[in-house]
Amino acid sequence: MALNPVQHSRTKHVDVDRHFIREKVEDGIICLSYIPTKLQLADILTKGLPEDIFEGFVCKLDMMSIYDPT
Repeated sequence: MALNPVQHSRTKHVDVDRHFIREKVEDGIICLSYIPTKLQLADILTKGLPEDIFEGFVCKLDMMSIYDPT
């Protein structure tokens, strides 16, 4: 969205944020990089995942089970 000026109806609520980020990218202050869907750690907080993917994300986030008797 920061690099593509096409406006989508579902993303109008982020218009100001998009312009802010676009400015920072153009100024060289931040660099955006592509993260494949399978590596999106935020998915653990937003959707149900298969157990193997969930466990991998839990490990990457250094989280522990409150039910684990260790």
